[in-house]
Amino acid sequence: MGRRGLFAAVGGALLCAGIAAAETVVDLSHAFDDATIYWPTEEGFVHEKGPAGETPGGYYYEAHRFRSAEHGGTHVDAPIHFSQDGLPVDRIPLQNLMGEGLVVDVEKAAAADRDYRVAVSDLTAFEARHGRIPNKAIVLIRTGFGSHWPDRERYLGTAQKGPLAVAELHFPGLHPDAARWLVANRGVRAVGIDTASIDPGPSTRFESHRVLAAHQVPVFENVAAMDRLPARNFRIVALPMKIRDGSGAPVRIIALVP
Repeated sequence: MGRRGLFAAVGGALLCAGIAAAETVVDLSHAFDDATIYWPTEEGFVHEKGPAGETPGGYYYEAHRFRSAEHGGTHVDAPIHFSQDGLPVDRIPLQNLMGEGLVVDVEKAAAADRDYRVAVSDLTAFEARHGRIPNKAIVLIRTGFGSHWPDRERYLGTAQKGPLAVAELHFPGLHPDAARWLVANRGVRAVGIDTASIDPGPSTRFESHRVLAAHQVPVFENVAAMDRLPARNFRIVALPMKIRDGSGAPVRIIALVP
């Protein structure tokens, strides 16, 4: 197959997958490895090496094992994570995991205050500059903390692990009033952030989690590469591991940018 034929075949495959040939695919997920950041009380990602090499049959074979908490790395919080009546991972409607995306950038405010809480005023300021947040959009919040990954101390505010480290967490999150505003006024499909939690590090009540979960809104945490996205006019596809009755799961998130 010549180069022209190869490009035509690739373009056809992209169109069949619902991806226009002119779109750029941006990977918004961190890879999972021994440096992946998890909540301080969790073990982290463990990749156990299995066989790798030539077999007696004369062919190459490789197979490993992994174990992991549901919540760590780039992952989804299912509504059941903070709502008894919330949906588990395997029952989140697929239409809530894909759709029009936009990025609310609060990097300057978060650089000045590690515990910054994204306010309603940040959302209305975004609309004043970029237009109304459409109903059923996927709202991504860019704090700039994604650039610290995988440095635990810079990303979380502490490199310590264990229950006592939770009190030392300092990173930005979403104010519960802003979470309520997004649900009540814009009917968001999902909300994502480039930190370890949609609630700021010092939170002990996890109010934004609870607001979103009560309205069946999934949350994406530890989202990567938001600096590669425009403010709006792109699409998001976020497909988590389909864990039955899971409260969360690793998720591969991509953005499709014209």
